[in-house]
Amino acid sequence: MKQQKMVVNKDLQYERSRCTFDPVEVTYFFDGSAEKTRKRRDQEQYFLDDLVLKENLAMKYKSHKELYEDNVRITRNVIHKIRELQRSGKADIDLITNILVERLGTALFEDGTPMLLHYAMFLPAFAGQANSEQQAYWLNRAWAGDVIGTYAQTELGHGTFLRGLETTATYDPETKEFVLNSPTLTSYKWWPGGLGHTANHAIVVAQLYTQGECRGIHLFVVQLRDVETHEPLKGIVIGEIGTKLGMNGVNNGFLGFRDFRIPRENMLMKNSKVLEDGTYVKSTNDKLKYGTMVFIRVRLLRLLLNYLTKAVTIAVRYSVVRRQGQINPDQPEVQILDYATQQYKIFPHIATCFAIKATASWVWNMFYTVQKQLRQANHEKIPELHSLSCCLKAVVSADTAAGIEQLRLSCGGHGYMTASNLPGLYGLATAVCTYEGENTVLLLQTAKYLVKSWKQAMNGEPLPDSVEYLNEAAKGVKHRRWSNDLECLIDAYDAVAAGFVRSAAEHLDRRIRDGVPMEEAWNQTGIELAQCAEAHARVFIVKTFAKAVKQLNSKSEEFRQVMFQLCELYIVYWALRNVGNFLRFSSMQKEHVETLHSRLEYLLTTIRRNAVGIVDGFDFDDHILCSALGAYDGNVYERLFQDAMKNPLNRETVNISFEKYLKPFLKSNL
Repeated sequence: MKQQKMVVNKDLQYERSRCTFDPVEVTYFFDGSAEKTRKRRDQEQYFLDDLVLKENLAMKYKSHKELYEDNVRITRNVIHKIRELQRSGKADIDLITNILVERLGTALFEDGTPMLLHYAMFLPAFAGQANSEQQAYWLNRAWAGDVIGTYAQTELGHGTFLRGLETTATYDPETKEFVLNSPTLTSYKWWPGGLGHTANHAIVVAQLYTQGECRGIHLFVVQLRDVETHEPLKGIVIGEIGTKLGMNGVNNGFLGFRDFRIPRENMLMKNSKVLEDGTYVKSTNDKLKYGTMVFIRVRLLRLLLNYLTKAVTIAVRYSVVRRQGQINPDQPEVQILDYATQQYKIFPHIATCFAIKATASWVWNMFYTVQKQLRQANHEKIPELHSLSCCLKAVVSADTAAGIEQLRLSCGGHGYMTASNLPGLYGLATAVCTYEGENTVLLLQTAKYLVKSWKQAMNGEPLPDSVEYLNEAAKGVKHRRWSNDLECLIDAYDAVAAGFVRSAAEHLDRRIRDGVPMEEAWNQTGIELAQCAEAHARVFIVKTFAKAVKQLNSKSEEFRQVMFQLCELYIVYWALRNVGNFLRFSSMQKEHVETLHSRLEYLLTTIRRNAVGIVDGFDFDDHILCSALGAYDGNVYERLFQDAMKNPLNRETVNISFEKYLKPFLKSNL
């Protein structure tokens, strides 16, 4: 990526000069190929060179209202540029997602965009849930017409528990319409991005009532505002929910219905249907209605990867430039990256970036495979994909949020400043822990699948690849003798996951046999069930990462060596973080822990030399990284001072508050 002409910090120059591999190999690994890298860079520069998109005053100094209004302005200009690329045949859905959500998103929209859900959920909902006639009509309007959409699912009183949603859509066969209502305050939709003042349509998730029966949740497309005046339609109660920890440019809103009528054709009817007389035609597979949520959870892995790669880039570069303290009292102050404790704070999260990348690519490919199978009425892989999307979203979002917070702490006081962009990245990442499914609830969703799989394994039934490791545990196969090598560790991850699943399933069954009702037994076993889902996600990530590294035959020996080191670091790091579980369920003994810890220390030392080269390979333009601490030139202190001078309070040497408040206060004390 082309950077500004600058004098690079000498410590950063030295680190780059001694890197053992070409950082562009990391870039190609993440992008997929040299051609994809060239295309991405050209597209990013196309937007970054546009002066209309650049801000003179940082968003952090704007009011909530100003922030929203500027985001709408910038979004309009960005969409215009996207359409220019589309007309020239240079834009696709991945580009749009990159611009609005991923790499470019945090440069163009520091705190999110109100058009996010239009592209991330509204359009995909039609693709997955609407029939061909509905797609032809609505997608044309939504892509280039008069429709701006959002996805209205979560309510003030209900989130992840979809069956508990209270919004109703009651079919009236006389008028052939659905009547939407919000029967309670808690049934008001709450949180959808863009809903406050931006969207004029929404996909609304509501309980379907027809012929006197509740048929469960279904999706409806609902017009909210007049397409000319943008005024809310009669029967619509709508507004914005207010400021949040992060994502304050997203325009999250609330929505209530008062006997609001929509045509029968506005129910998305690819799977389930309501006929004109009110007859309900059930879907062949109830899980199909959750397709949009699965798509988003799979996509979120790429979003989280974007946040974490930015954070580690910032922390590594700052830790090379920052000198603090002495290891040897006879030597000058050292780079803080030379401290083993600093390496421990940062390097495992570099490894996590590569683990997420490998996992996200695998699950993304699986999603598309399942989509092809669905077109042939093959639903076999849906449960496995659903279970993986749930636990991976939960574990990766938790790892990313905790990782960014540790990386922020690794940058000391300067990491606390918004100029570092670490607080902003944390705000974005931690939000993912609760939206599109609260993490604990998602882990318990996966646990249901794992308990069922355990019973199948005990019955000798074949299992999908992701849970095949349960077969050996069900057969009582003894763990392999501990050898401290990578294969042994991976087998140990299998043993830990299988041990947790077995233990949770057995305790659940025991409670039920003792007369505890199923629902209460599930609740009492909840801690173990969540743990088994987390262990399942971890072993899946470990195996996927290790497999991806083994397939790097076409890469240079130097790059492959670095990748093996990062893979081993990830595996060793999480084994030590969960050492009690490994002692409990695998063949690891306490004498092996010290050897494993020594291996961790060795890997940190080995990776140290290439740390800057690795994060350089993430290939972030300074305008995309948005960090005074992480800029390519390493001129941290100059950039921090420049950022401070953008503060409106520094435009005058004496603020008006002195004459109005401070001076009278000081005089009153005389």
